[in-house]
Amino acid sequence: MSEQATKTLLILGGTGLVGSKLIEQALADPRVLRVIAPTRRPLTISDHLLNPLVNFDELPSTAPWWKADAVLCALGTTLSQAGSRENFFRVDHDYVLQAATLAQKAGTPVFVLNSSMGAEPHSRSFYMRTKGQTENDLEALGFSSLTHVRPSLLEGGVRPEFRLGESIGLWFARLLQPLIPPRYRAVHTSDVASTMLAAALVPSPGTSVIQSDQIRPQSPGADT
Repeated sequence: MSEQATKTLLILGGTGLVGSKLIEQALADPRVLRVIAPTRRPLTISDHLLNPLVNFDELPSTAPWWKADAVLCALGTTLSQAGSRENFFRVDHDYVLQAATLAQKAGTPVFVLNSSMGAEPHSRSFYMRTKGQTENDLEALGFSSLTHVRPSLLEGGVRPEFRLGESIGLWFARLLQPLIPPRYRAVHTSDVASTMLAAALVPSPGTSVIQSDQIRPQSPGADT
């Protein structure tokens, strides 16, 4: 790590596509001193990475690692994975809010959420409604800086589980990309991660929303 490395980042959802990219990019960033990534199953051991194994139904409220410079949250599931609306809500809302509450109480000032395009607490879609309610409830916690990143469809890697709807959507998105408005085009997981990392390392005061067409490529040719 560089002499300039000063930040400690807490990354949630580190076994997922976006979360794993976040860990990779954070560990490579000269501004980051340490990455804390609590997960259910162990990650590959790496220098400057702390990987406490946790049960998200029983998070340790007094763990010292809740205090960080910023939380980057990529926790999430799908209705098919969750098996029910109740389980989906528990992961995408309750787990996120519980972790955010513990981090905020420990003195962590910055929170960055990987949300979704169309997040709206009054949406007719249960998925979008859950995402919108999660955003709203995070805003009530009082972080100094809170950023909601709202990507469209994600591409950029093979998921550990197959998602039929997402696969079909990506196929059409690639086929029709020239005709699709920028906000609705698929975005790469590495670009979502780099956008989240930038929001955590150079936080804006108050609440910010980054829409899908505002997500910038990590670098020319990234994930192509």
